[in-house]
Amino acid sequence: MDIEVKAQPSRPRWYERHVQPCAAELLGTALFTFVGCLAVVEDSGGAGRLQPALAHGLALAVTVAVLGDI
Repeated sequence: MDIEVKAQPSRPRWYERHVQPCAAELLGTALFTFVGCLAVVEDSGGAGRLQPALAHGLALAVTVAVLGDI
């Protein structure tokens, strides 16, 4: 009389479901806004729209690379 007991898949904890995504969103938005504002403030004049666009793109790439697992 061997009875197999199947393990139930564990549900994600409340921290992983609610706090972690909100923290990642907050950190990503803060980084995106901060880098974008600094790129506009430090505009050298000759770069035009290219410098803020590249800064936003690189900030987005870094944010996705760092926080992508969340």
